[in-house]
Amino acid sequence: MSLGLRTLVKKEILRFWKVAFQTIAAPVLTAVLYLLIFGHVLEGRLEVHGLAYGTFLLPGLVMMSVLQNAFANSSSSLIQSKVTGNLVFLLLTPLDARAWYLAYVGAAIVRGLAVGLGVGLVALWFVPWQGLQWAHLPWALTFGLLGAGLMGSLGLIAGLWADKFDQLAAFQNFIVMPATMLAGVFYSVDGLPRFWWGVSHLNPFFFMVDGFRFGFFGVSDTNPWISLGVVALAFIGVAGIALRLLSTGYKIRH
Repeated sequence: MSLGLRTLVKKEILRFWKVAFQTIAAPVLTAVLYLLIFGHVLEGRLEVHGLAYGTFLLPGLVMMSVLQNAFANSSSSLIQSKVTGNLVFLLLTPLDARAWYLAYVGAAIVRGLAVGLGVGLVALWFVPWQGLQWAHLPWALTFGLLGAGLMGSLGLIAGLWADKFDQLAAFQNFIVMPATMLAGVFYSVDGLPRFWWGVSHLNPFFFMVDGFRFGFFGVSDTNPWISLGVVALAFIGVAGIALRLLSTGYKIRH
């Protein structure tokens, strides 16, 4: 890793770590509140795949937090640099598109996984990981990394496309938020009517959440290998678009 790339990675990580109360603690609190409210109301009344509802819900909330915060990190960093005008200092460096991509997406992965880990650890006070299957944990790590990388790449695209904070907020509120909330975080898609079951399988976020949950309990709504294939292809596609936009200087140099 070159000195320039290491410096940019460090800068991007410190950017969110300096305000960890806002970027780490606040999302953890939000996810735990979801768990306490929904888990308390439905605990003992509902089982999904043989799991207590709170236990079923927990991996979904962890993955939702990972995805949303990975997206938020890369997109907010880029739009802030564009709006404040300090992006010009990066343009003066010899860093190429791959270095930019690795720095922004790498920091997004770190933040996403940090928030997810925080949610999982805090939630242990309220919902023990009953039925955890250690042999499947590599699946959870794989989906966590791929999901965070995909959303960090998508955040990079959104940050390049947006010219102001309002546009970025619209992208997050009308695309990212609904896609994650409707990805089977709070329910099993097997219980949906046939039409909505099919619609759910058009949502790549569903495969991220479903595969991640399989990594903890060995249960899922679809074959984990299919989920892995869908998520991997989506990541490759989104990462390719992000790299292409960076290499052409889309809304950065022109």
